[in-house]
Amino acid sequence: MTAPPLEEILAGLRVVAIPMRVPFRGVRVREAALVQGPAGWGEFAPFLEYGAPEASRWLAAALEAAYDGLPTPVRDVVPVNATVPAVPADEVPAVLGRFPGCTTAKVKVAERGQGLADDLARVAAVRAGLGRGGRVRVDANGAWSVEDAADALGRLARYDLEYAEQPCNTAVELRDLRRLLARRGLEVRVAADESIRKAADPLRVRELGAADVVVVKVSPLGGVRAALGIVEQCGLPAVVSSALDTSVGIAGGVALAAALPDLEFACGLGTVALLGGDVATDPMVPASGSLPVRRVGADEGLLQRWAAAPERDAWWRERVAAAYEHLPDRGR
Repeated sequence: MTAPPLEEILAGLRVVAIPMRVPFRGVRVREAALVQGPAGWGEFAPFLEYGAPEASRWLAAALEAAYDGLPTPVRDVVPVNATVPAVPADEVPAVLGRFPGCTTAKVKVAERGQGLADDLARVAAVRAGLGRGGRVRVDANGAWSVEDAADALGRLARYDLEYAEQPCNTAVELRDLRRLLARRGLEVRVAADESIRKAADPLRVRELGAADVVVVKVSPLGGVRAALGIVEQCGLPAVVSSALDTSVGIAGGVALAAALPDLEFACGLGTVALLGGDVATDPMVPASGSLPVRRVGADEGLLQRWAAAPERDAWWRERVAAAYEHLPDRGR
């Protein structure tokens, strides 16, 4: 699509700042810029580490949702997992309680300032909470070396892991880890997240044989249609996950999951439950372990309630303008 003029985007832009229920990878307040267009609402909320070229993909995703609309779904509901931040083990039951009906949980591990003992206790608490029939996956956000990952997964394997998400930083390391796990006789699948959404060439994961599963997020990949293309080219089972989105952004993730030909795994799209508020009167929070496929609008009263401070509003407008300059097809 040809992007609308920047002035048009900025004229309808709304910036919100919503507190997290618990800190998540250092994020205590989630800020997002919301774009309204003829097809609905889109969300632009790249994390701070993304420069303008990378952030332009997030803007493209927001504009796709607001101006183009979303693909036709092949299913009406999408199963989702609970997401457990790096909380103490005794807080796990309360976190799981925010995800009613979810029988799969993703557990954050390798948090800075914590050790493997903390991870083991947290994962044990999640396994106890879900029972034998539940599925447990861990996410290290690339924090481990190959050797440390193999050692940690060897200890965590007793909890019957569904897979380990981005245990190491690079695609080459993920490949080497898979080989090391095979030599040690550890049957733990490896999923690639950052090696997909932050890579110059997302398909390198496939070429290297670096993963069993790919984790895809709509915004970092440039929109639902772009993400669908990457999944098709990778040829691996896909899990759709969120980027701590409001319900507006989550609706895009649900649309992607609903458009995939095959959906083997529960998706990481229940994260609105981690926010202390939302922009929708009917937020996208799990019920019976799933989310419905539907469009979501932003409520004016909630936009006002969670409106960012003027200086943050100005900062996000500047960020939108900087990202806009890197869009391949921009209006004038």
